[in-house]
Amino acid sequence: MRKIVANLFISLDGVVESPEKWSMSYWSDDLEAVVVGGMANSDAMLVGRVTYDGFAAHWPNVTAEQDPAADHMNNTRKYVASTTLKAADWNNSVLLEGDLADSIAKIKAQDGGDIATVGSPTLVRSLLALGLVDELHLLHYPVVVGHGQRLFADDSYAVTLKEATTFSNGVQHLVYTPSAA
Repeated sequence: MRKIVANLFISLDGVVESPEKWSMSYWSDDLEAVVVGGMANSDAMLVGRVTYDGFAAHWPNVTAEQDPAADHMNNTRKYVASTTLKAADWNNSVLLEGDLADSIAKIKAQDGGDIATVGSPTLVRSLLALGLVDELHLLHYPVVVGHGQRLFADDSYAVTLKEATTFSNGVQHLVYTPSAA
């Protein structure tokens, strides 16, 4: 069975919104290796509407020469969870229909690699509430953003730390698995 692996950049105060505004000064070969490794383990992405809209506006205009991630982003199967989109026209995109839990269960039952969420904090919160996240990969930055959407709102989740790596720039790669509350 495939795994849902949620991947997020998160600040010290829990903000996950707009990491391009506060994370890039910390970018390093270590962080790139984590991101590229996650991409290598996945053969599908699961995104919400806001992330899909942003990616669909950006990535089709980027070549592998401009950014090595372009081929992965443009050619990998993308499952889009949205109740407002009418179509998902970006290459290799599928708009999920019906019950989210049922749709995800069918995808997880297929053969293949990991299904990676990229950003999409609202979707990740829904998946956590439904018990559908198998691993939570956080790149935890030593910066207080002060405002913006946070990963965890009013709900509580029990997780177990599976792996922790601290890089020389202070960023931590934390891998959690769900555990009983």
